[in-house]
Amino acid sequence: MAAQCVTKVELTVSCENLLDKDIGSKSDPLCVLLMSSSNSQWYEVDRTEKVQNCLKPKFAKRFVIDYYFEIVQKLKFGIYDIDNKTIDLSDDDFLGELECTLGQVVSSKKLTRPLVLKNKTPAGKGTITVSAEEIKDNRVVNFEVEARKLDNKDFFGKSDPYLEFYKQTETGWQLAHRTEVVKNNLNPTWKPFKIPLQSLCGGDMEKPVKVECYDYDDDGSHDLIGTFETTMKRLQEAEFECINSKKKQKKKGYKNSGVVSVKLCQVVKEYTFLDYIMGGSQINFTVAIDFTGSNGDPKSPQSLHYISPQGVNEYLTAIWSVGTVIQDYDSDKLFPAFGFGAQIPPTWQVSHEFPLNFNPSSPFCTGIEGVVEAYRICLPQVKLYGPTNFSPIINHVACFASQALQQTTASQYFVLLIITDGVITDMDQTRNAIVNASRLPMSIIIVGVGGADFSAMEFLDGDNGCLRSQTGEAALRDIVQFVPFRQFQNAPREALAKSVLAEVPGQLVDFFNKMKLKPKPLPLFNC
Repeated sequence: MAAQCVTKVELTVSCENLLDKDIGSKSDPLCVLLMSSSNSQWYEVDRTEKVQNCLKPKFAKRFVIDYYFEIVQKLKFGIYDIDNKTIDLSDDDFLGELECTLGQVVSSKKLTRPLVLKNKTPAGKGTITVSAEEIKDNRVVNFEVEARKLDNKDFFGKSDPYLEFYKQTETGWQLAHRTEVVKNNLNPTWKPFKIPLQSLCGGDMEKPVKVECYDYDDDGSHDLIGTFETTMKRLQEAEFECINSKKKQKKKGYKNSGVVSVKLCQVVKEYTFLDYIMGGSQINFTVAIDFTGSNGDPKSPQSLHYISPQGVNEYLTAIWSVGTVIQDYDSDKLFPAFGFGAQIPPTWQVSHEFPLNFNPSSPFCTGIEGVVEAYRICLPQVKLYGPTNFSPIINHVACFASQALQQTTASQYFVLLIITDGVITDMDQTRNAIVNASRLPMSIIIVGVGGADFSAMEFLDGDNGCLRSQTGEAALRDIVQFVPFRQFQNAPREALAKSVLAEVPGQLVDFFNKMKLKPKPLPLFNC
C-alpha cells in the first residue's frame, strides 16, 4: 500500500554563531534542504535566500514538505557561505550541517542542534534551529505598503529601508516575511507582496503581528528605524507610527521615526495546484533536444548522443525522468518533440525547431515512449551542427500559450523541457523570449547534460534576481528552472524529476492567481 501524505509541514530555519569564512566581512549564508530517497541517496528539495554579511541569519524562505507519518523522512540542512552566482554549492564554503528526521522536528516543534562539519566534528559554536508548523490554512494576505518621513540613518545619502513581518509564537517572534530594500528613499513604496495567513498569524485575525523597519547596510549591521505591533484585523488599510524605543527614551518631544501606511491588506483564498488539476487544467508538455556539434559524433562513445549498449544516454534519461511524471497531467498524451541546431534533410539547412518525426503539421509523439522512439529514429538522419539558439523553440511554445490565454480560463498550461549540452548563442533573444513567456501560462525547464560551463543557464534561472530583456523589461515571474544533469548521476531517476518539476506547481498557481483565473469547481455527485 502506498504511503498516505498526512499533511503539509512548513519548516522555518535560523542559525546562530556561524563560522566566518569571509575576510574583511562576514559570511553570506544560505540553507539548502536535502532529503534521503528510498535508496539512501541525498537529493536537493529547495534552498533559502542568501543573507548578506550575517552570522546569525533568520531565513525568510520556508521549506514546505509533505509529512508521512509511517515513513522515516531523513532531512539534511546544509549551510553554505555563498561567494558567487553559480547554482553549484561545491565551490562555496561549507559552514556546517544538521541531519535529523522530519519526525524529530515535528515532535519537537522547535529543534535546536549544533552544526557539524562533514567529518562530524563541531562547526565552531554554530547552531541551527528548525521550527515546524502544519499548514492548515491556504489563505494568503496581499499587501501594498508604503512609508513616509522615515528617519535618515545614513551620513551620505538617505536610508535604504526594508520591512520585516513577525508572527507571535509560543517561543517568541518568528520572521514571516522580509520585503525588498528600497534604495536611498525616506518615502518608500515597496513592491506588492503576499504572505500566507498561516505564516503571519496562524489564521487568527486577532493574534499580534510585529513589523520592524530597518535601514539596510552592506556590512550586515542593519539599523533599526522603528517598529510597531498590531493585529491582522487592524492591519487592514491603516497607518502606523514607527517607534524607536531607544530614541524615545533619549529624546524629549519624540513623536515617531516615520509612518508606515498599509494601502492594501486583502485576505484571499489561494487556490492550490490540485484545485486547478482537479478542475480540469491540462499541462501541455513539449520537448526540445540539442543537436549541435558540441555534443560530439553520435557514433563515438564520448558523444553525449551516443546510445550505449544498454540503450541509454543522458538525453534519454532526462526525457524519461521528467516525461514519465508530467505525462499523467496531460489527458491526450500527445507530446510535440523538436530538435534544434542540426542540418536536416533534404536541403541540409540548419533548423532551430524541427519536429523529431519530420512532420511539421503534426509534430506530436504518442506518450513518452513515442518521444524516445522519435529521437532514436531522428538521430542518425540529421547532421549535428550549430549554433545553440533557444529563442525559436521558446517563441514557438509561447505562441500556443498565448492562444490558450485568450480563452480567459485556467484550462491550459505549457511546460517546455529543453535538454542542452552547452552555451547559448542567442542569449539576448532568449532573454527577450523568456520575459515575453513570463506573461503567459508557461514554464521552461532546462536540463544541462555533459560537463560544460552552465553559468549562462543559471543566469536565466531567475532565483537570484529578476531577469530582464534587452530593453530592460522585467520578467513578470520566474519561469525558468535549470538543473545540471550530472548533479543527479548517482541519484534515483525520480530525484531528477522531483528537482526539475518542483517549481512547476507553484509557477502554475502563481500565474493563474495573478491573472485572477479560478479553477473550475468540482462537479457535485449525487449519492
